[in-house]
Amino acid sequence: MLAPFLIMLREGLEAALIVGIIAGYLRQTGRRAWLPAIWIGIFLAAALALFAGAALQLASIGFPQKTQELFEAVIGVLAVIVLMSMVFWMKKAARSLKASLQASIDAALERPGGGTATWALIGMVFFATAREGLESVFFLLAIFQQSRDALAPVGALAGIAVAALVGWGIYAGALKLNLARFFRWTGIFIIFVAAGLLAGSVKAFHEAGLWNGLQEVVWDASGWLPESSPLGTVLGGVLGYRDTPTLGELIVYLAFLAGALFVFLRPAAPAALREAR
Repeated sequence: MLAPFLIMLREGLEAALIVGIIAGYLRQTGRRAWLPAIWIGIFLAAALALFAGAALQLASIGFPQKTQELFEAVIGVLAVIVLMSMVFWMKKAARSLKASLQASIDAALERPGGGTATWALIGMVFFATAREGLESVFFLLAIFQQSRDALAPVGALAGIAVAALVGWGIYAGALKLNLARFFRWTGIFIIFVAAGLLAGSVKAFHEAGLWNGLQEVVWDASGWLPESSPLGTVLGGVLGYRDTPTLGELIVYLAFLAGALFVFLRPAAPAALREAR
Protein backbone atom coordinates (compact mmCIF):
# COMPACT_ATOMS: atom_id res chain seq x y z
CA MET A 1 0.00 0.00 0.00
CA LEU A 2 2.84 2.40 0.82
CA ALA A 3 4.57 2.19 -2.56
CA PRO A 4 1.42 2.92 -4.65
CA PHE A 5 0.47 5.70 -2.22
CA LEU A 6 3.80 7.52 -2.46
CA ILE A 7 4.14 7.01 -6.22
CA MET A 8 0.63 8.30 -6.92
CA LEU A 9 1.16 11.13 -4.45
CA ARG A 10 4.19 12.23 -6.43
CA GLU A 11 2.56 11.70 -9.82
CA GLY A 12 -0.58 13.47 -8.70
CA LEU A 13 1.36 16.34 -7.19
CA GLU A 14 3.35 16.82 -10.40
CA ALA A 15 0.10 17.03 -12.36
CA ALA A 16 -1.46 19.29 -9.73
CA LEU A 17 1.56 21.62 -9.84
CA ILE A 18 1.34 21.93 -13.61
CA VAL A 19 -2.39 22.59 -13.52
CA GLY A 20 -1.99 24.97 -10.56
CA ILE A 21 0.70 26.99 -12.34
CA ILE A 22 -1.46 27.31 -15.45
CA ALA A 23 -4.63 28.19 -13.50
CA GLY A 24 -2.79 30.62 -11.23
CA TYR A 25 -1.19 32.42 -14.17
CA LEU A 26 -4.54 32.74 -15.93
CA ARG A 27 -6.05 34.19 -12.75
CA GLN A 28 -3.16 36.60 -12.19
CA THR A 29 -3.28 37.90 -15.77
CA GLY A 30 -7.05 38.45 -15.82
CA ARG A 31 -7.83 35.48 -18.05
CA ARG A 32 -10.31 33.63 -15.86
CA ALA A 33 -12.56 33.02 -18.87
CA TRP A 34 -10.03 30.44 -20.08
CA LEU A 35 -10.18 28.32 -16.89
CA PRO A 36 -12.84 25.87 -18.24
CA ALA A 37 -10.36 24.86 -20.95
CA ILE A 38 -8.11 23.50 -18.18
CA TRP A 39 -10.82 21.13 -16.97
CA ILE A 40 -11.45 19.90 -20.50
CA GLY A 41 -7.76 19.08 -20.91
CA ILE A 42 -7.69 17.29 -17.53
CA PHE A 43 -10.78 15.19 -18.30
CA LEU A 44 -9.42 14.20 -21.72
CA ALA A 45 -6.08 13.19 -20.18
CA ALA A 46 -7.83 11.16 -17.45
CA ALA A 47 -10.00 9.43 -20.07
CA LEU A 48 -6.91 8.52 -22.10
CA ALA A 49 -5.14 7.07 -19.05
CA LEU A 50 -8.20 5.02 -18.02
CA PHE A 51 -8.71 3.76 -21.56
CA ALA A 52 -5.05 2.78 -21.92
CA GLY A 53 -5.05 0.95 -18.58
CA ALA A 54 -8.30 -0.90 -19.33
CA ALA A 55 -7.11 -1.85 -22.83
CA LEU A 56 -3.80 -3.27 -21.56
CA GLN A 57 -5.52 -5.17 -18.75
CA LEU A 58 -8.18 -6.66 -21.06
CA ALA A 59 -5.57 -7.58 -23.66
CA SER A 60 -3.67 -9.68 -21.12
CA ILE A 61 -6.66 -11.67 -19.85
CA GLY A 62 -6.72 -14.21 -22.66
CA PHE A 63 -2.96 -14.78 -22.77
CA PRO A 64 -1.58 -18.26 -22.00
CA GLN A 65 0.56 -18.54 -18.86
CA LYS A 66 3.97 -17.95 -20.45
CA THR A 67 2.63 -15.05 -22.50
CA GLN A 68 1.18 -13.51 -19.35
CA GLU A 69 4.61 -13.78 -17.69
CA LEU A 70 6.20 -12.10 -20.73
CA PHE A 71 3.54 -9.36 -20.61
CA GLU A 72 4.26 -8.84 -16.91
CA ALA A 73 8.00 -8.60 -17.61
CA VAL A 74 7.57 -6.09 -20.44
CA ILE A 75 5.17 -3.95 -18.41
CA GLY A 76 7.67 -3.98 -15.53
CA VAL A 77 10.49 -2.79 -17.79
CA LEU A 78 8.28 -0.08 -19.30
CA ALA A 79 7.27 1.01 -15.80
CA VAL A 80 10.93 1.36 -14.82
CA ILE A 81 11.61 3.44 -17.94
CA VAL A 82 8.72 5.84 -17.35
CA LEU A 83 9.41 6.09 -13.62
CA MET A 84 13.04 6.98 -14.17
CA SER A 85 12.21 9.43 -16.96
CA MET A 86 9.76 11.09 -14.56
CA VAL A 87 12.38 11.33 -11.82
CA PHE A 88 15.14 12.79 -13.98
CA TRP A 89 12.78 15.03 -15.98
CA MET A 90 11.49 16.67 -12.81
CA LYS A 91 15.03 17.05 -11.44
CA LYS A 92 16.06 18.85 -14.63
CA ALA A 93 12.90 20.85 -15.34
CA ALA A 94 11.76 21.84 -11.83
CA ARG A 95 13.57 25.18 -11.76
CA SER A 96 12.34 26.37 -15.16
CA LEU A 97 8.92 24.68 -15.15
CA LYS A 98 6.92 27.72 -14.08
CA ALA A 99 8.53 30.12 -16.57
CA SER A 100 8.23 27.57 -19.37
CA LEU A 101 4.53 26.98 -18.73
CA GLN A 102 3.77 30.70 -18.53
CA ALA A 103 5.56 31.33 -21.83
CA SER A 104 3.56 28.49 -23.43
CA ILE A 105 0.30 29.99 -22.13
CA ASP A 106 1.13 33.40 -23.59
CA ALA A 107 2.03 31.82 -26.92
CA ALA A 108 -1.18 29.78 -26.99
CA LEU A 109 -3.52 32.65 -26.11
CA GLU A 110 -1.88 35.13 -28.49
CA ARG A 111 -2.84 33.03 -31.48
CA PRO A 112 -5.42 34.67 -33.76
CA GLY A 113 -8.93 33.32 -33.36
CA GLY A 114 -10.55 32.44 -30.03
CA GLY A 115 -11.27 28.83 -31.04
CA THR A 116 -7.69 28.18 -32.04
CA ALA A 117 -6.40 29.65 -28.77
CA THR A 118 -8.85 27.54 -26.76
CA TRP A 119 -7.73 24.32 -28.41
CA ALA A 120 -4.10 25.31 -27.98
CA LEU A 121 -4.63 25.75 -24.22
CA ILE A 122 -6.61 22.51 -23.97
CA GLY A 123 -3.84 20.70 -25.82
CA MET A 124 -1.17 22.11 -23.54
CA VAL A 125 -3.01 20.97 -20.39
CA PHE A 126 -3.86 17.63 -22.00
CA PHE A 127 -0.31 16.73 -22.97
CA ALA A 128 1.11 17.96 -19.65
CA THR A 129 -1.29 15.86 -17.55
CA ALA A 130 -1.58 12.87 -19.92
CA ARG A 131 2.11 12.23 -19.39
CA GLU A 132 1.53 11.80 -15.66
CA GLY A 133 -1.55 9.66 -16.26
CA LEU A 134 0.17 7.25 -18.64
CA GLU A 135 3.16 6.97 -16.33
CA SER A 136 0.73 6.06 -13.54
CA VAL A 137 -0.93 3.41 -15.72
CA PHE A 138 2.32 1.57 -16.42
CA PHE A 139 3.41 1.78 -12.81
CA LEU A 140 0.11 0.55 -11.39
CA LEU A 141 -0.10 -2.33 -13.85
CA ALA A 142 3.43 -3.39 -12.93
CA ILE A 143 2.97 -3.07 -9.17
CA PHE A 144 -0.42 -4.83 -9.17
CA GLN A 145 1.03 -7.74 -11.17
CA GLN A 146 4.14 -8.14 -9.02
CA SER A 147 2.79 -7.21 -5.58
CA ARG A 148 0.83 -9.45 -3.22
CA ASP A 149 -0.56 -6.41 -1.38
CA ALA A 150 -4.37 -6.44 -1.59
CA LEU A 151 -4.47 -2.83 -0.36
CA ALA A 152 -2.33 -1.52 -3.23
CA PRO A 153 -5.35 -0.03 -5.11
CA VAL A 154 -6.47 1.70 -1.90
CA GLY A 155 -3.01 3.19 -1.49
CA ALA A 156 -3.02 4.46 -5.07
CA LEU A 157 -6.42 6.14 -4.65
CA ALA A 158 -5.35 7.65 -1.33
CA GLY A 159 -2.21 9.05 -2.96
CA ILE A 160 -4.24 10.71 -5.71
CA ALA A 161 -6.67 12.18 -3.17
CA VAL A 162 -3.90 13.61 -0.98
CA ALA A 163 -2.11 15.00 -4.07
CA ALA A 164 -5.30 16.78 -5.13
CA LEU A 165 -5.67 18.34 -1.68
CA VAL A 166 -2.02 19.38 -1.55
CA GLY A 167 -2.21 20.80 -5.07
CA TRP A 168 -5.30 22.83 -4.19
CA GLY A 169 -3.63 24.09 -1.02
CA ILE A 170 -0.58 25.25 -3.01
CA TYR A 171 -2.80 26.90 -5.64
CA ALA A 172 -4.88 28.69 -2.99
CA GLY A 173 -1.76 29.83 -1.14
CA ALA A 174 -2.79 28.03 2.05
CA LEU A 175 0.04 25.48 1.96
CA LYS A 176 3.79 25.91 1.61
CA LEU A 177 5.80 22.87 0.59
CA ASN A 178 9.52 22.50 0.01
CA LEU A 179 9.12 20.99 -3.45
CA ALA A 180 12.84 20.54 -4.07
CA ARG A 181 13.20 18.44 -0.92
CA PHE A 182 9.96 16.56 -1.61
CA PHE A 183 10.94 15.57 -5.14
CA ARG A 184 14.46 14.67 -4.06
CA TRP A 185 13.37 12.22 -1.36
CA THR A 186 10.50 10.76 -3.36
CA GLY A 187 12.92 10.41 -6.27
CA ILE A 188 15.22 8.26 -4.10
CA PHE A 189 12.23 6.20 -3.01
CA ILE A 190 11.10 5.70 -6.62
CA ILE A 191 14.57 4.45 -7.58
CA PHE A 192 14.26 1.70 -4.94
CA VAL A 193 10.80 0.81 -6.24
CA ALA A 194 12.07 0.76 -9.84
CA ALA A 195 14.95 -1.54 -8.84
CA GLY A 196 12.44 -3.97 -7.33
CA LEU A 197 10.25 -3.85 -10.44
CA LEU A 198 13.25 -4.53 -12.66
CA ALA A 199 14.31 -7.50 -10.56
CA GLY A 200 10.72 -8.76 -10.71
CA SER A 201 10.84 -8.47 -14.49
CA VAL A 202 13.97 -10.67 -14.55
CA LYS A 203 12.00 -13.31 -12.65
CA ALA A 204 9.07 -12.97 -15.07
CA PHE A 205 11.39 -13.32 -18.08
CA HIS A 206 12.65 -16.58 -16.55
CA GLU A 207 9.11 -17.85 -15.98
CA ALA A 208 8.31 -16.94 -19.58
CA GLY A 209 11.21 -19.13 -20.69
CA LEU A 210 13.35 -16.32 -22.08
CA TRP A 211 16.01 -16.10 -19.35
CA ASN A 212 17.51 -19.15 -17.69
CA GLY A 213 20.90 -17.92 -16.47
CA LEU A 214 22.03 -17.06 -12.94
CA GLN A 215 19.15 -18.93 -11.31
CA GLU A 216 21.04 -19.95 -8.17
CA VAL A 217 19.11 -18.92 -5.04
CA VAL A 218 21.26 -16.53 -3.00
CA TRP A 219 19.37 -16.98 0.28
CA ASP A 220 16.13 -18.48 1.51
CA ALA A 221 14.29 -16.31 4.04
CA SER A 222 10.87 -17.86 3.42
CA GLY A 223 11.01 -19.60 6.80
CA TRP A 224 11.30 -16.44 8.91
CA LEU A 225 10.28 -13.56 6.61
CA PRO A 226 8.08 -14.81 3.76
CA GLU A 227 6.93 -12.42 1.06
CA SER A 228 3.30 -13.14 2.01
CA SER A 229 3.76 -11.88 5.59
CA PRO A 230 2.68 -8.32 6.46
CA LEU A 231 6.28 -7.10 6.77
CA GLY A 232 7.33 -9.04 3.67
CA THR A 233 4.48 -7.46 1.70
CA VAL A 234 5.53 -3.96 2.78
CA LEU A 235 9.21 -4.62 2.02
CA GLY A 236 8.27 -6.17 -1.30
CA GLY A 237 6.20 -3.17 -2.35
CA VAL A 238 8.72 -0.58 -1.16
CA LEU A 239 12.13 -2.20 -1.69
CA GLY A 240 11.37 -5.09 -4.03
CA TYR A 241 12.07 -7.67 -1.30
CA ARG A 242 12.17 -11.34 -2.35
CA ASP A 243 12.45 -14.13 0.22
CA THR A 244 14.31 -16.40 -2.26
CA PRO A 245 16.10 -14.10 -4.73
CA THR A 246 18.15 -15.60 -7.54
CA LEU A 247 21.65 -14.42 -8.38
CA GLY A 248 20.41 -12.74 -11.58
CA GLU A 249 17.67 -10.82 -9.76
CA LEU A 250 20.11 -9.66 -7.08
CA ILE A 251 22.74 -8.53 -9.60
CA VAL A 252 20.17 -6.56 -11.62
CA TYR A 253 18.71 -5.02 -8.47
CA LEU A 254 22.03 -3.88 -7.00
CA ALA A 255 23.54 -2.73 -10.31
CA PHE A 256 20.49 -0.66 -11.21
CA LEU A 257 20.19 0.76 -7.71
CA ALA A 258 23.84 1.81 -7.52
CA GLY A 259 23.91 3.35 -11.00
CA ALA A 260 20.59 5.19 -10.70
CA LEU A 261 21.33 6.59 -7.22
CA PHE A 262 24.78 7.75 -8.35
CA VAL A 263 23.38 9.65 -11.34
CA PHE A 264 20.41 11.06 -9.41
CA LEU A 265 22.38 12.25 -6.37
CA ARG A 266 25.33 13.59 -8.37
CA PRO A 267 25.49 17.39 -8.07
CA ALA A 268 24.53 19.25 -11.24
CA ALA A 269 27.40 20.86 -13.12
CA PRO A 270 27.56 24.67 -12.81
CA ALA A 271 25.93 26.55 -15.69
CA ALA A 272 29.22 28.07 -16.84
CA LEU A 273 30.87 24.66 -16.96
CA ARG A 274 27.96 23.18 -18.95
CA GLU A 275 28.16 26.00 -21.47
CA ALA A 276 31.92 25.49 -21.84
CA ARG A 277 31.34 21.85 -22.62
